[in-house]
Amino acid sequence: MDRNLSQSFRTEFEFSLPKGYVDPGGVLHKSGVMRLATAADEILPLRDPRVQTNPAYLTVIILARVITRLGGMSQVDTQLIESLFASDLEYLRRLYEEINAAEEPDGVLEPKATIFGNGRMAGGMPTLGEA
Repeated sequence: MDRNLSQSFRTEFEFSLPKGYVDPGGVLHKSGVMRLATAADEILPLRDPRVQTNPAYLTVIILARVITRLGGMSQVDTQLIESLFASDLEYLRRLYEEINAAEEPDGVLEPKATIFGNGRMAGGMPTLGEA
């Protein structure tokens, strides 16, 4: 393995939500960290009954798996993701797609997945509102 590559290869990305998550105590959390997704992050949620009955829920589960920090919250889970404002959920979905896109040798980012007519994607999250 090329040691120089491992030092420059980023696996975590900081973000700031447009609106932010308001916890039950009224504290606003805007900054967070998202890591690159693994194959398991995209494959394992497909077995979840919530995804089988509502394919759009795949977005919620995947984001809960790849967001490692959100403000001072000790844990990011599906309930927290469900509580986000719609604009913040869309922001995180787009960020996920951007950081997990395949980069071609010419440096141009290529889409990671193909969206099917039913909103499902091969190798990625469904487009919101299309499931």
